[in-house]
Amino acid sequence: MSTMIVTGGAGFIGSNFIYYMRENHPDVRIVCMDVLTYAGNIDTLSPILNDPGFRFCKTDIRDRGAVYKVFEEERPDVVVNFAAESHVDRSIEDPQIFLETNIIGTSVLMDACLRFDTERFHQVSTDEVYGDLPLDRPDLFFTEDTPLHTSSPYSSSKAAADLLVMAYVRTYSLKATISRCSNNYGPYQFPEKLIPLMINKALHDQKLPVYGDGLNVRDWLYVEDHCRAIDSILEKGRIGEIYNIGGHNERSNIDVVKTILSIIGKPESLIEYIPDRKGHDRRYAIDPAKANKELDWRPTTAFDEGISKTVEWYLNNRDWSERILSGAYRDIYKNLTTI
Repeated sequence: MSTMIVTGGAGFIGSNFIYYMRENHPDVRIVCMDVLTYAGNIDTLSPILNDPGFRFCKTDIRDRGAVYKVFEEERPDVVVNFAAESHVDRSIEDPQIFLETNIIGTSVLMDACLRFDTERFHQVSTDEVYGDLPLDRPDLFFTEDTPLHTSSPYSSSKAAADLLVMAYVRTYSLKATISRCSNNYGPYQFPEKLIPLMINKALHDQKLPVYGDGLNVRDWLYVEDHCRAIDSILEKGRIGEIYNIGGHNERSNIDVVKTILSIIGKPESLIEYIPDRKGHDRRYAIDPAKANKELDWRPTTAFDEGISKTVEWYLNNRDWSERILSGAYRDIYKNLTTI
């Protein structure tokens, strides 16, 4: 049985990837490393915590000693790094933790891979490293050759980590790949993000805050499609390469909010426009042609289908969201020992 370490596996995309792997590759042992910051929710992983093919380690990827201990015990074949501070607004308020986790933490993981002869390291990045595109140029898309042009401390920290990964490939011959994805949505997303935030506020008949004019455009990728893409990169991706993963589902923020209200059956009068975010990118759009060609990967979930499935999941799992909103989800952490 091969062993895969998934960092940040108690978060949104990481947990979905773990469930994807358990379903599609049951012969792979999964070790989840997550320090359980506010956005890490071990409650999400409760169905598999006692699975013999799964292990959870409460570990800070910045802690070299703790990381090396897990690597020494598990001798992983593959490491997939989802662990990151990722909320743009928080990065504007307090950049330091983003630099420590997203840059230093990534370097610690790669050092561990080299020390313990890990066969493969994959870095999960973001399209935000490219900056933004103008709204009046729908013909423009981000490619893997688009220059890095970051707008926030968050995207800057992710760009720096990507450059560090490429340096490790060249300098130390680390067998690594990078994926840069568009905005993900789906089950288990922390309620601070746009789609779950709007769903939860609509369910409670609260005002739905929309930045600026609401015309900022994002390319939405259903999280299961993202998980399939990473699986394909691990299987077919070329070492030292970057792969853009996009959904071909561009929507403005205000259209997303109105769609959610329509599905739930709430009035658009709940929408409240608020002052725009500092440095707010106008448009993201990914060209995934390289992944299409080299990996034979394509998104299969159209936005209308994906958003309906997502809203339905939150409607059917309101207790999961309520435990987060009330803070009760953190109670389970009290009995966990940091490794």
